Amino acid sequence: MNYHTRKWIKPEDLNPNHSLFGGRLLQWIDEEAALYAIIQLENSRTVTKYISEINFVSSAKQGDIIEIGIEAVEFGRSSLTLRCEVRNKMTHQKIITIERLVFVALDEDGNPKPHGKTTIEYVEDRLNVKNTSENNLNKLR
Repeated sequence: MNYHTRKWIKPEDLNPNHSLFGGRLLQWIDEEAALYAIIQLENSRTVTKYISEINFVSSAKQGDIIEIGIEAVEFGRSSLTLRCEVRNKMTHQKIITIERLVFVALDEDGNPKPHGKTTIEYVEDRLNVKNTSENNLNKLR
């Protein structure tokens, strides 16, 4: 599991129990997972299709630092399924787990669009491929 984002729990993130409001955490998770899916599928028209059961394991309090972990578990024809875990940065205590978040790549008309992806790609690998291709073209000139 790769932890991409950290959040510092502030007063505006709390519920009446003075712990992290679940809705705020779900907002952060959906945004982080959507960004991950958009980058992987190279399609800014990627949208949330489904979020499975959400398991709140523990809570976070004001001043805690949490981290959001995302990992890809399955590539579909036009979809990407992710798994998410949020933990306390300092103690590594789990706060929430979500087994399935499904994102779908869309075309300009809002219809599912095949993405052709089957494995995780890292941006630096894409940049290296692009730079290698450009260098090869320059050598041919």
